[in-house]
Amino acid sequence: MEYKDYYKILGVSRDASQDDIKKAYRRLARKYHPDVSKEADAEDKFKEVGEAYEVLRDAQKRAQYDQFGSNYRHGQSFTPPPGWEENMGGFAGSGNFSSFFENLFGGMGGMGGAGMGDSFFAKGEDVNAKITISLEDAFNGATKTIRRPAGASQGGTINVKIPAGISSGKNIRLNGQGKAGVGGKAGDLYLEVQIAPHKYYRLDGKDIYLDLPLAPWEAALGAKVTVPTLAGKINLTIPAGARSGQKMRLKGRGLPGKEPGDEFVVLQIMTPPADSDKAKKLYMQMAEEMAFNPRDALEKA
Repeated sequence: MEYKDYYKILGVSRDASQDDIKKAYRRLARKYHPDVSKEADAEDKFKEVGEAYEVLRDAQKRAQYDQFGSNYRHGQSFTPPPGWEENMGGFAGSGNFSSFFENLFGGMGGMGGAGMGDSFFAKGEDVNAKITISLEDAFNGATKTIRRPAGASQGGTINVKIPAGISSGKNIRLNGQGKAGVGGKAGDLYLEVQIAPHKYYRLDGKDIYLDLPLAPWEAALGAKVTVPTLAGKINLTIPAGARSGQKMRLKGRGLPGKEPGDEFVVLQIMTPPADSDKAKKLYMQMAEEMAFNPRDALEKA
């Protein structure tokens, strides 16, 4: 029978690490997999690579194989030493490997190991990436077309469904869109959602905050004002004597969900500019007639 140089088959040195052996195996298994390879002898190469990996991945088999050293060349006629089969336990061959393998190891490899078994048909690795969406898309839900990230099983673009109510930091799982497997299914693609900053709203979990500017007379006398929400504009009643920084809660107006968030309207009293003689006169009249001292409490402390 012919001697098989498993190191040469995998294209690694005799002192290669287990990590190097695994990488070489995965690369060649993808190259020669009968489902994807166009080479005429792909199936034979596929089996040969799997057999080499079955031996070199296993510390015991590799040590036994290395006893022959580098004296033999790939394809050279080879006969096991006398009594070798008895020393190996006399296992019956499985028929899944070459006669070289069967004579050296008998049925020790079989089909249940990680070489021709689980690892030979390994699921691909998962891929992680990020996607940035608008607050409106997080509220309403949307479908986005993105370019597949590096490492995914395919190139091009993919449509991603954004569920309504998703929060920053949550993951969207795209089944089978990760790294290609070796004979097995591809891994998954996990997209971490990031919500872009908004011009008017601030997001805290599922709650949103909106600063609402008010004129002094609206805050003092009360008023009805139009307030934007993610679901549309509403009319909000401002109570008389409202204070700057005061929060008004709009229940259920935040991001939707089983327990929807709220919208908090934060009142901000704005001072009109004294940019004309008439405006200055009004301010002076207020100062004389209202006798208002905003620091009264501090001065009495």
